[in-house]
Amino acid sequence: MTHTIQFRIRYSETDQMSYAYHGNYAQYFEMGRIEWLRNLDISYKKMEDEGIMLPVINLNINYLKPAKYDDLLTLKTTLTAKPSAKIVFKYEILNEKNVLLTTGESTLVFIDMKKNKPCRIPAYFMQKIKGF
Repeated sequence: MTHTIQFRIRYSETDQMSYAYHGNYAQYFEMGRIEWLRNLDISYKKMEDEGIMLPVINLNINYLKPAKYDDLLTLKTTLTAKPSAKIVFKYEILNEKNVLLTTGESTLVFIDMKKNKPCRIPAYFMQKIKGF
């Protein structure tokens, strides 16, 4: 299951070389995850309101080529396997010429906020990805 968004590198996101600062990529991946969920009509905010949070427990980023100021980028966010208590997303960032700039992967865990312990994926979430 893949969802795609586009965004531009803003001046404030660049370093002195006009490259996208490496620390911003975690935020770009978060944008991809949130929109991936929204595309399935799953609200991250609603999950938190219902006592489930999804903290990142692992993040890997491979910087292949730099993104530069004002580049229009495409971010592909893909769910790679059926989630249980954990969910894993893979990311690809491409420029306007369809050149792969960055890849990444994040693992998040479903946490019951009252117990502060891992829990299984909510039933409504699993229903949305049933055909995966």
